[in-house]
Amino acid sequence: RFSLLLLDLEEYYFEQHTAYHVMSSSKKEKIRGSFKVCSRSIIFDPEDLDEPILKGAKKITFELEVWNKTEDVVQTLLQLHRASCLDKLGDQTAMIAANLQSRLARSSFDKNFQSVAEKPHMECPVEMVLPLVSNPGHVCITDENLYFQPLNGYPEHVIQIKLHRVRRIYKRRHGLRPLGLEVFCTENDFCSDIYLKFYNTADRDEIYYYIATFLNHVTEHTAESYMLQWQRGHLSNYQYLLHLNNLADRSCNDLSQYPVFPWVIADYSSSQLMTNAATFRDLSKPVGALNKERLDRLLARYRGMPEPRFLYGSHYSSPGYVLFYLVRVPEHMLCLQNGRYDHADRMFNIGETWKNCLEGATDFKELIPEFYGQDSSFLENRQSLDLGQKQNGSLVGDVVLPPWASDASDFLQKHKAALESQYVSEHLHEWIDLVFGFKQRGSEAVAAQNFHPLTYEGGIDCDIEDTDQRIAMLTQILEFGQTPKQLFTSPHPQRITPRFQNITRSPSINSPVSDMSPSPSEDSSFEDLTEESRKLAWTNMGSLKVVSSHKIHKAVTGIAVTRDGAAIFSTSQSTLKMFSKELKDFQRSMSFSNMALSSCLMLADGKTVVCSSWDNNYFYSVPYGRRQDTLMGHDDAVSDMCWFDDRLYTASWDSTIKVWQCASDSSSSHKRSQFELLAELEHDAGQVNTVALNPAGTLLVSGCKDGTVTIWDTGSYGTLQQVHCHNGTIHHVSFSPSRHVLSVGADSCMKVTDVQTGMVISSVKAEEEQCFCWDGNSVLCGGQSGDLLLWDLLSNTVTQRIPAHSMWMSELCTTVITGGEDRQIIFWKLQS
Repeated sequence: RFSLLLLDLEEYYFEQHTAYHVMSSSKKEKIRGSFKVCSRSIIFDPEDLDEPILKGAKKITFELEVWNKTEDVVQTLLQLHRASCLDKLGDQTAMIAANLQSRLARSSFDKNFQSVAEKPHMECPVEMVLPLVSNPGHVCITDENLYFQPLNGYPEHVIQIKLHRVRRIYKRRHGLRPLGLEVFCTENDFCSDIYLKFYNTADRDEIYYYIATFLNHVTEHTAESYMLQWQRGHLSNYQYLLHLNNLADRSCNDLSQYPVFPWVIADYSSSQLMTNAATFRDLSKPVGALNKERLDRLLARYRGMPEPRFLYGSHYSSPGYVLFYLVRVPEHMLCLQNGRYDHADRMFNIGETWKNCLEGATDFKELIPEFYGQDSSFLENRQSLDLGQKQNGSLVGDVVLPPWASDASDFLQKHKAALESQYVSEHLHEWIDLVFGFKQRGSEAVAAQNFHPLTYEGGIDCDIEDTDQRIAMLTQILEFGQTPKQLFTSPHPQRITPRFQNITRSPSINSPVSDMSPSPSEDSSFEDLTEESRKLAWTNMGSLKVVSSHKIHKAVTGIAVTRDGAAIFSTSQSTLKMFSKELKDFQRSMSFSNMALSSCLMLADGKTVVCSSWDNNYFYSVPYGRRQDTLMGHDDAVSDMCWFDDRLYTASWDSTIKVWQCASDSSSSHKRSQFELLAELEHDAGQVNTVALNPAGTLLVSGCKDGTVTIWDTGSYGTLQQVHCHNGTIHHVSFSPSRHVLSVGADSCMKVTDVQTGMVISSVKAEEEQCFCWDGNSVLCGGQSGDLLLWDLLSNTVTQRIPAHSMWMSELCTTVITGGEDRQIIFWKLQS
């Protein structure tokens, strides 16, 4: 029966009265119903469901059931009639808006719906936003609930949301203005519990921050934190795209900013959907650039245009496109097209729509989330609607599916599997660059043939004084579509995918769609088992327990362990000490110079310990128990070092890293090591304070005194990335098992940098300067407090605080040795 969708665009439903529709002049034949006053029309909704709803008839006679309301209703109708008689649309809109504001000012929230114990915080006039319509009323927020009370009492007298149930809130731009607020009580749904449009930004922000105070139980996520979860496989492609849409102001309640999803399949004609690369759409290009011949024609037209020029005559997401896909869920489409369906030959069918997106001169649309969901109703004509007859005589019914789909549910299942496939996982970041990222606007967008004038946030002046011009401009933009809010300004990192069959390199593979989801390769090596052991260890890292502790130093600055774990070497001031795990006491002590030792490491032979000092590098022979060699390679203190195969990397405060190749001198009875300088990596950023290698030894990362992280290629010794990400000295850097770098500095911030793009994708404010070990998700930190802190980088929280401080971890991550200013080295073991 009655729905707000019966209203015209930008029309408001003000009030309703019980009344009788008088059918004849004798006034004996009457129909009881609801007389509804709207800003541009009157609507009569009969109680008898066999009678039709009346709207905007030229001459209708009504009798109000409550007679003393007649004069008020007549005055309201006269005001609205005067507004409709104005010549300019802008003047009409302004007069109706004034009438609405007057009604809101004369009314207030009915506090009878509140509990007596509740403490109100504020209330203000708002509009509840629904697809294609808005419903004015009042919002009231207390210490327990958020209430919305519609001015007209429709669809219910009050909507209540308990604050402790809220999981996510988002500020929204509505009509290109920062006036919206959307509230979710679920974590992963893309439809919210309520979407409110405020009349000024200050009121919106006041309620936003008040609700935020109740969300201590909820982790606040950013685009970067969601990116990290997605990269590590903790979010599916579908979930990640939903989160990005939410952060970019896309909402299922606003059809002009509906969530946008990509076409991923390019084959809608085969009888079986294969997993070869030709099955998939090229995600590095916008829809308009997928067909080169069409793109060439568009570019030729563009070059010959006067200003303002445009490449595409339509957007990839607009209200018309959303409703085009949802035509078999009919209410919204009938509203948009004045109660009539589109021509039968233009009705949505999948194969024809994809073909038109490739070849049509004005069709460049992407998809919506429903194509990757579980509800197939939008693909089926379940209500047996009369959608017309095509020119070939066939009736329009259910969506015509591709041959590889047995039914609508099978289509959605295979479509979802394609979205989560290996190919899409490896290339989805390219599409994100186009829609949410650095190729969305500017010179990068032009180079990617991906620009849409007048659709960008901040691209037009919404405060045009001329009301008619402003309404015309906004109407054009809202109907044409809006580009999502830009979330990334640098290239989006690729997803980290495990060792699965890589279809991008095997275009001849023809396995069915059921094999589309990634599956591990059959050859499980020992390395895989070792990796599983590490993962298991990190899962249980919170169960570390002290095995023993020993005071052997003034303050520990570095730790190294022999391959069999029997001997532990530690440095402090100018002394290297060896501790026997079996005897539980230190056995040897060696002083190299009067200069402090900054770090130590065990070489691959398991027989040599290298100590870095403020003057030299010293090599200690474990079997012979004495200094074996000295390497004088820098003009200032050696701050840190690392080793891979036969190469030693030494970092210094002289702003360089030096790369040395080691070869044993066979003529020497003690096999002294000979070092050849291979490269010198100079840093513009100043003193190099820390250095580390990735597990494969192909990448080197350095951290400098000015807060700059530099990533180097160890093959070419060229700079890959240089990122200034800390305020002050960087104390420690380390690679994850994949392609992220974690750094911690004097600013007490832990920052994760993506090696591929140089983007800082996560930043956590820690409690103090720290050293750490990490697996890419969790960080075990030691700091000046003497505690071990276990951080979860995905939620940016400390999940475990272990009263404990330089740190060493075994290869299988089951043993940890710490040392600190309390003069102790402490042994830790995971508890089974």
